Amino acid sequence: MTVTTPAGFRSAGIAVGLKSTGKPDLALVVNDGPAPASAVVFTSNRAQANPILWSRKVAQEGPARAIILNSGGANCFTGDFGYDTTRLTAEAVATGLTAAGQPTEAAEVLVCSTGLIGTGDQAFRDKIVGGVPELLNRLSDTDATAPAAILTTDSVEKTAVHTADGWTIGAMAKGAGMLAPGLATMLVVITTDAVLDDAALDRALRGATGPSFDRLDSDGCMSTNDQVTLLTSGASGITPDEAEFAAALAGVCDSLAAQLQADAEGASHDIDIEVRGAASVADAVDVGRSVARNNLFKAAIFGNDPNWGRVLAAIGTTEAAFDPYQVDVSFNGVRLCHAGAPDRPVEECDLTPRRTHVEIELFSGDHTATIRTNDLTHDYVHENSAYSS
Repeated sequence: MTVTTPAGFRSAGIAVGLKSTGKPDLALVVNDGPAPASAVVFTSNRAQANPILWSRKVAQEGPARAIILNSGGANCFTGDFGYDTTRLTAEAVATGLTAAGQPTEAAEVLVCSTGLIGTGDQAFRDKIVGGVPELLNRLSDTDATAPAAILTTDSVEKTAVHTADGWTIGAMAKGAGMLAPGLATMLVVITTDAVLDDAALDRALRGATGPSFDRLDSDGCMSTNDQVTLLTSGASGITPDEAEFAAALAGVCDSLAAQLQADAEGASHDIDIEVRGAASVADAVDVGRSVARNNLFKAAIFGNDPNWGRVLAAIGTTEAAFDPYQVDVSFNGVRLCHAGAPDRPVEECDLTPRRTHVEIELFSGDHTATIRTNDLTHDYVHENSAYSS
């Protein structure tokens, strides 16, 4: 189990025909707990899908009691019709829950969509809204079907669980392409049965997304639909130490970020760019991101070439505080560049393993940060050019 591992939650996933494959494409998570609270982090892309526009309003109103997610269509740039589709979806969930004895307003239902931009016609609406009754009937506190229903080009389900002394965190995520930071980089639903209010959840969530999802920069492309949602039921009756909960949540988010990196479209290398000796964390992130977004560097890694010159060229475009002629660069534990000059022979470095570690020592301070990325491959280009054929 994942999002239903914590007490007080039910979920379900079904197929309503949004995907041509017939695979599950509609999921629902319901919070039945006695002390509901929630926090949400949204994409910072100015171009935002209708579900994001709706969910932002829900998040401002108060605790969400449910979240419905569809794959197979982003419902983005579909005009007023698309926004009405989102509203009708939330209303259908609220009506069904109310009829089942759990009074719920549409303004308590978050909505998420993922898929191609510009899709969202009457058939799309009918399949989602018409599928809600079956989704409600399939709700279970032992459900394991929801994680598969939110996937698009993902090859595997992405889940994580943390069990503490009397309380639990469960999570599911989707994401394989358009992985770039903006406080959220995918669709993620996290549940917990700890007793915490909205403010505490918000602090913990923003603290957890910063060093995890925000530092996952697979291809530099930010989606219009990204949302990370944290729901608590309070069903455990236990209020954990806030710092302890924040650390546990950070671990869950880090696990999901690593899973997303490992499933990036077409990738053959998972690259961790560790920047050390920076004057500030912001500098470390800036330097690491400059390498993660450098196509020449990413192409070299695809070719198993530890081209440290491309690393130096990339970091030289930043405004971070360092002397480029004092920088060290290591690949998979072999220091190939020392003080801006060649060090060990490149033949000593083996880049054939999928896991690739690049360490950049700036010698400018005591701060560090790691950016996760992937290489640039033929398969990535193919998947992102032939996706609609």
